[in-house]
Amino acid sequence: MHDDPIRRFRRFSRAVTTEVGALDASFLGRGRPLGAARVLNAAGKGRREVAEIRDYLGLDTGLMSRLLRSLESEGLIKLSADPQDARRRVVTLTSAGQAEFKAYEALSDEQARCVLERHKRADTLLEAMDLVATALGRDRIELKPEDPRAPAALHCLGRYYEELARRFDQGFDVSLSCDPEAGDMMPPRGLFLIAWSDDLPVGCAGLKGHGGDTAEVKRVWVAPVARGLGLARRLMAAIETAARAQGVTRLLLDTNSRLPEAVAMYRHSGWTQIARFNDDPYPDVFFEKRL
Repeated sequence: MHDDPIRRFRRFSRAVTTEVGALDASFLGRGRPLGAARVLNAAGKGRREVAEIRDYLGLDTGLMSRLLRSLESEGLIKLSADPQDARRRVVTLTSAGQAEFKAYEALSDEQARCVLERHKRADTLLEAMDLVATALGRDRIELKPEDPRAPAALHCLGRYYEELARRFDQGFDVSLSCDPEAGDMMPPRGLFLIAWSDDLPVGCAGLKGHGGDTAEVKRVWVAPVARGLGLARRLMAAIETAARAQGVTRLLLDTNSRLPEAVAMYRHSGWTQIARFNDDPYPDVFFEKRL
């Protein structure tokens, strides 16, 4: 009974709802339930359209309307028509709403600090939290283009290089690799995609353009907390779609036999193994795909 996965899942759910105060009538002591606080938070974080906030929070139309009326009656938000599309409504925080948003942010940060300080292995706890949050939000993971020099991109690339250093027998030094120039992975030559699980970057992939009908797929990485969700295939499919849109008819990629899961994915995704096509010291398996 104690190893029953259903019971363990429900135990976890009870622990989370209790810890975050999901059932409290006054979430974090601010006089309103969690639902209203989450709407206020979404608006404070830049989500302005009512439909966008509703979809982000997974609320039905009736509950969303009640929460908005409640916040409006408190003087925390203003509702108005979108100037570009009168059918859509937008939410704007008032000065009082901004102050309440900041109060929630401070209290939520303090609650998080207290939980982490109580645990002797905070890093392990955070990794478990990232794993659960990513798994529960798998259908909301978004792929977005990014400058490969941006902080989120550098975070993904840094984690990718660290993993290669652990898994390669000779380690990994990016300065010895044929690292693509950032401009080659940005429009109009290429593309760099980041997979976002809410506000956490959990994967990346690059398209390195050569200015012709051939391009390379580079830096395909998925964070350990997001593996097993089909994210690598999503990234590869998005890269191939972008390549076709740019007139690319042949894609190349290289990898290493110390990454057997990557090699297997490419082989099962229509890629054909070919002879070496560069002098990079790290890859030992080479593929192409005709689009």
